[in-house]
Amino acid sequence: MNDLLISLAVGVGLIVLANLALVRLLRTSAKQAAAVVALVTVGVYVPYAILTWPGGDLFAMHLAIYLLASLACGMLLGARSSGQGMHWGPAVISGFFIVLAVLGAMFIVVAERGLSPALQRSLLPDADNRHAVTSVFPGVISHDFQQKEELYNQYLQQVERQRQRGWQVEKGWLGDPIANEPTVFRVVVRTREGEPLVGATIAGQFLRPTTSTLDVDFTLVETSAGVYESKLTLPAAGHWDLVMHIRKGEDVHEVRANARIYDR
Repeated sequence: MNDLLISLAVGVGLIVLANLALVRLLRTSAKQAAAVVALVTVGVYVPYAILTWPGGDLFAMHLAIYLLASLACGMLLGARSSGQGMHWGPAVISGFFIVLAVLGAMFIVVAERGLSPALQRSLLPDADNRHAVTSVFPGVISHDFQQKEELYNQYLQQVERQRQRGWQVEKGWLGDPIANEPTVFRVVVRTREGEPLVGATIAGQFLRPTTSTLDVDFTLVETSAGVYESKLTLPAAGHWDLVMHIRKGEDVHEVRANARIYDR
C-alpha cells in the first residue's frame, strides 16, 4: 500500500509542478500546458510500465490518476488566469472521476493487502476458534485450463482416461487439522477391482485462495500397501484448495478437493 501511495503522490506532484512551470515560466496557456504534460506523461509512464509491469489494474489506476491530475491543473489554472472562476459542470465531472479513481485505488489495496487491523476489527465479524475471516482476495486463479484451447483439450482427455481407469481414492486428515500444527494427511488408493495400488508416487499442493505465498507443497510416503501419508503443517486457518497427482508408471490421476483448517 505504501508503494502505491508513494508512486501516485510522486507522479501527481511532478505533473502539478510541470503544469505550473509551463504556465508561469514559459507563459503557456493552461490548456496547452495540460495537453503537453498529459502527452509526456503517457509517453514516459506507458513504456516504463511495460518494462516493469505492475499489473493491469495498477497500470490503469496510475494512468487514470495521472491524466486526471493534468486535466485538473488545466482547469484550475485556466479558471484562475481568466478570473471568471470554474463552471460548476466541469468541476462536478472532474470531482466524480477523482473520487472514482481514489475509491478504485482503495479497492485494489484492500484486495491485495487486506484491511488494516483496526478497520478489520470494526468492520468484520469476530471469527470463532474454528473459522478465519479475511479481507484479502486478489482474484488470482491458480488453474485456468480454458485460457488455451490446447491445454483445455488435454485436460479433458486426461479426465476421460482417469474415469476409465477407475482408481478409488480416499483422502483425509487423521484428526482435526489445526493451523501451524503438524497433522497426518492420509490417502488410500485402490484399483478398479479394489486392490491396493502399490508403488505409486503422490505429490501435490495445498493452495491458499487469497494468496499464493502461503501455498504448501507436499509428497506422501507409502506406509503400507496402497496407503500413503505424511505430516503436513498449513500456516493459516480457513479454506484451502487441494490439487494432488497420483502417478503409477505412465498413468496420472488428478484429485481436486477443498479442505478446512481450524484455528486453535
